[in-house]
Amino acid sequence: MSCTPLCNRGRRRFLGFAALSTAAFDLGMFGRPARAATRSASRPAAMSLLPAPRQIDAGPLSVGYVEMGPADGPVVMLLHGWPYDIHSFAEVAPMLAADGYRVVVPYLRGYGTTIFRSAATPRNAQQAALATDAIALMDALAIRRAIFAGFDWGARTADCVAALWPERCIGLVSVSGYLIGSQRANAVPLAPKAELSWWYQFYFATERGRLGYARNTKDFNRLIWQLASPKWNFDDATYDRSARAFENPDHVAVVIHNYRWRLGLAEGEARYDAIETRLAAFPPITVPAITMEGDANGAPHPAPETYRARFAGRYAHRLISGGVGHNLPQEVPASFADAIRAVAS
Repeated sequence: MSCTPLCNRGRRRFLGFAALSTAAFDLGMFGRPARAATRSASRPAAMSLLPAPRQIDAGPLSVGYVEMGPADGPVVMLLHGWPYDIHSFAEVAPMLAADGYRVVVPYLRGYGTTIFRSAATPRNAQQAALATDAIALMDALAIRRAIFAGFDWGARTADCVAALWPERCIGLVSVSGYLIGSQRANAVPLAPKAELSWWYQFYFATERGRLGYARNTKDFNRLIWQLASPKWNFDDATYDRSARAFENPDHVAVVIHNYRWRLGLAEGEARYDAIETRLAAFPPITVPAITMEGDANGAPHPAPETYRARFAGRYAHRLISGGVGHNLPQEVPASFADAIRAVAS
């Protein structure tokens, strides 16, 4: 799940965030105020609105991705998180494609049909690796610039791209705000309630946790869905459709590495050291950006006032009301698509 190590204060206060008002954080700079959204009804797996995935070699990966919309339209890159998959955007992608956008939705490393091209490549999920995956995919698809939008791991990846490669990023939509972190920042202990919210991170730090996740991946991830979005009434078919992405042979290794790396319990790759050094300085995001939050997000997340200063360009925050949890693009696809249109204008 997503939470920036930078925002220690925000992580301590996340339990009280849902009580904050929409008006307090809507900066109104994109022409549309934040508003309550109609919840999306869960669609059964047989009614998936996404086409079959394609494959392309990009950096160390063979990336599985879906693409919709005109080839010459402005590009939108939609990035999912853990433990989700491309079907978080099953309704957002067709909406944007109908508006004339070229929409690209990749499986992250360790999910779905995205596989490592070499058995010798470390199953590494540090933030710099995921960010360079996104750039490598753009290069493989001959995409010069794109709007980036995501949540959870996907939001962190989108933030990294926007901060370090603004020339490749037209605009940004980031659920839960500025999520760039560092191992050093993550070494600082938090208040007990905040630490409790990260229970799975500490579980994954143990061998028991790795074995437990490997043995119970599907049930474990369904629990995370329920805890992160306590008021989202998704059905079995909706969850099962995404759960197939966790059958990727590298899924467990990638997830475990991600959380152990954050705590300094696993090494990264030397080739990413320079990028991590830049990210550890918490660079500002200068491209047009909208951050979003659901009023019933059960996952750890920072309060927006803790990261406002990190956005140096045109910016607004939208709090989405109505019992909305962590997976905004799937729970309120119209609101998520609307934010993307706003940063593109």
